[in-house]
Amino acid sequence: MVLNCRHVWEYISGYLDNTLDEETRLDVERHLEHCEICSAILDSTRNILVLTADDRVFELPVGYSERLHARLQRVMLESPPPDSEPESS
Repeated sequence: MVLNCRHVWEYISGYLDNTLDEETRLDVERHLEHCEICSAILDSTRNILVLTADDRVFELPVGYSERLHARLQRVMLESPPPDSEPESS
């Protein structure tokens, strides 16, 4: 199966936790071999896990949370979930 970026984003946690079935894990790895964006997201997620694993507390920049939520909302509105069907008129 050929995965697109949104599929890979859904599988990143399972990939890092090694809970994906063998076929899905191989599909994710094939995608990661040629997708710089998903590889960067995987590396960033891995780094966050390492940084938060020892219960250190980090102070976020002022306004970070608001900017993050606004960005997430904008991306979610621009890109419907992969399994959603277009509305018929």
